[in-house]
Amino acid sequence: MNTNKLSAAALVLASLATGAFAQNAAAQNVEKCYGVALAGHNDCKAGAGTTCAGTQKMDYDGEHYKNVPTGTCTTMKTPHGMGSLAPTKS
Repeated sequence: MNTNKLSAAALVLASLATGAFAQNAAAQNVEKCYGVALAGHNDCKAGAGTTCAGTQKMDYDGEHYKNVPTGTCTTMKTPHGMGSLAPTKS
């Protein structure tokens, strides 16, 4: 195999590894924050009768979460109190 093909393969592998690392780092910069999403704006399910994103029926439902920047959840004030890192009863 010639050197150009090896270099191209190495670049592809390095690019894939860098992309996976960046994607993983981005995922680590958010946390699930329960009780802060508006109706229809939750990021995924959190209880019986839900399927996933956008299914929340009422504002600030403590059983549903919204992804927020890490470290900000418990400082978010809602009409029902502060955001929570764990599900709460609505």
